[in-house]
Amino acid sequence: MSAQTQAVLSTAVFEFDYDAEVARIGQSIRDGLSRDLRRRGLVVALSGGIDSSVCAALAVQAVGADRVFGLLLPERDSSPESTARGREVAESLGIDYEIQDIAPTLEAIGCYSWRDRAIRDVFPDYGEGWKNKIVISGGLEGRINHFKLVVQSPGGETSERRLGLQQYLQIVAATNYKQRIRKTIEYFHADRLNYAVVGTPNRLEYDQGFFVKNGDGSADIKPIAHLYKTQVYALARHLQLPDSVCTAKPTTDTYSLAQGQDEFYFALPYQQMDLALWAYNHGLPASALAAALSISSEQAEWLYRDIEAKRRATRYLHLRPQLTQTVSEIDG
Repeated sequence: MSAQTQAVLSTAVFEFDYDAEVARIGQSIRDGLSRDLRRRGLVVALSGGIDSSVCAALAVQAVGADRVFGLLLPERDSSPESTARGREVAESLGIDYEIQDIAPTLEAIGCYSWRDRAIRDVFPDYGEGWKNKIVISGGLEGRINHFKLVVQSPGGETSERRLGLQQYLQIVAATNYKQRIRKTIEYFHADRLNYAVVGTPNRLEYDQGFFVKNGDGSADIKPIAHLYKTQVYALARHLQLPDSVCTAKPTTDTYSLAQGQDEFYFALPYQQMDLALWAYNHGLPASALAAALSISSEQAEWLYRDIEAKRRATRYLHLRPQLTQTVSEIDG
């Protein structure tokens, strides 16, 4: 491998002109609102994470704080720190916001009960006071991805078992209620205010299908879907977002046990996955990625295959509704 290739494959590939990019995104948002969407402002759901915080800041840069409305939508399994960070972001940006606990709605539609029934198929003793999360395994070892269920008893004892397909699907389906209820509330406020809804996936999430269809994947504008998460963190610091956000580790904030995104979905932490995706997208050989990440060429090949596998598996999430015949007057 040439010295030039080694020099290229580093975090330097994510550097960009922050001011120019903020201006470009802002103009794109304004154009979209006036030309296509015909809405007067923006709704942003603030999770307390880096992506939604940067999206809110970009929205303010684009249309002004008085035309951005923030939503904080915690539930039973949400971390209190996430809500605190979301409030801090909203107040630092000077936007109006509302906090609504969605746990009663989730309880009423069976989110928690459907989930818990599936968990008890694997751990019969699971009940009140227990905690849970799902973790992924296999991709970095060159095997087919599979999922394990981790539970913690009220006494603090942790256990782990491989999930069967039916139990996995039921737990995920029940958990997806959370993102879909949040999006319903976002669109209520968007309709009430004649605003558009902002979607918050970064490039890694958008590319690899790390979102819920008609949940957090649903939006009118997605300002950062082209930016790698490394770039989103850099933009957060440039936009002078609170330090608590700029230094926060990415989590799903979906399961009651603390869970990193790399545990649940990605093969590696975001810094390394960003580099792997960039290398794959730019046609670099696995050996170049291996050198950059200090892994074997075989593991780098497995990473590339995992990227391809996730694209295939999640293509459905990106599809528009399928028509049996084109309506030419609308879709032509």
